[in-house]
Amino acid sequence: MKQLISIALFILVAVAVVGWGSDSLQPKTAVPEVSIDRTIHTFQSQSPAEKNAVSQPQVDSSRLWKHVETLAGEREGERARSFTRDYISQQLKTFGFSPKLQEFDRGINVFAERKGTDSNAGAILIAAHYDTVPQSPGADDNATGVAAVLEVARLLGSRPTPRTLQVAFFDREEIGLLGSLAFAGSPARLKNLQGAIVLDMIGYACRTAGCQRYPEGLKPQPFLDAAGVTSPDKGEFIAVIGDAEHPLLLGTFAESPQADLPPVMTLPVPLKGLLTPDVLRSDHAPFWYKGVGAVLVTDTANLRSPHYHQSTDTLANIDRPFFIGSAQIVVNATAKLLEIR
Repeated sequence: MKQLISIALFILVAVAVVGWGSDSLQPKTAVPEVSIDRTIHTFQSQSPAEKNAVSQPQVDSSRLWKHVETLAGEREGERARSFTRDYISQQLKTFGFSPKLQEFDRGINVFAERKGTDSNAGAILIAAHYDTVPQSPGADDNATGVAAVLEVARLLGSRPTPRTLQVAFFDREEIGLLGSLAFAGSPARLKNLQGAIVLDMIGYACRTAGCQRYPEGLKPQPFLDAAGVTSPDKGEFIAVIGDAEHPLLLGTFAESPQADLPPVMTLPVPLKGLLTPDVLRSDHAPFWYKGVGAVLVTDTANLRSPHYHQSTDTLANIDRPFFIGSAQIVVNATAKLLEIR
């Protein structure tokens, strides 16, 4: 996950293009507090009968773990990234997909889709970046995200749904979101796209008081309360961050929490994050600035994990039950969104 985006550049973004800034932990400019609509909305994307009629497939914890085991290791150089692309492509082929490569300056994305049964229903994209920073194994950042996207492809790739399922694996997120910028910069890729789910670090939990922090300028307490988070200073929840203009995506993640899965804190961000650049640090941001609804699913990275961008981002520091539960949450939400006409 990219560390920080300069607020000054994002003022320019609001007018023209997206700019990417410093990798320091703190904003260069003080971020004013943002007034957020704290009303807890309820969403009904499907009737109760439709929800009951669609059973959600269950993730295979062994498969998920095997993906992370295979992928964990520095993926910054071309050789390592090429191995990762080959692994992703081979997995997709075994699931019945025909993966394609999208080349761009300094990197290559992997993309595949399974057509829906209703050509007018549009598509849902689920994506994760596969590169790392130098000298970091990137087990959480972002082998966990890649593994979960592969599991979604396996579980839902052969399942007939009204909407088309698209999967993408972005390259070069760590040096400026280059892969997602290239993807979102292609009008053909955005045609009929009804929403994007971006996974970036979904496998780390912390359970000591004070280990969880929050972006400057945001007041998440109402949303933590709505998610049933009783210890907000502990990192035991998964966060889903979306632009306030597209509440259906957030609402789908908020529906039907399960006691055996991590709590889901859904956070609507106004003004496309212009005044809160700390929420623009991953591959969902280019979609926001193209007017496409997108959510970031994350364990909140360095706001929780001391292993972020470090050599200690290893398999040993992944919380396996939390990771498996987070992946199941993603599968559940994706399956629901694919059923909407």
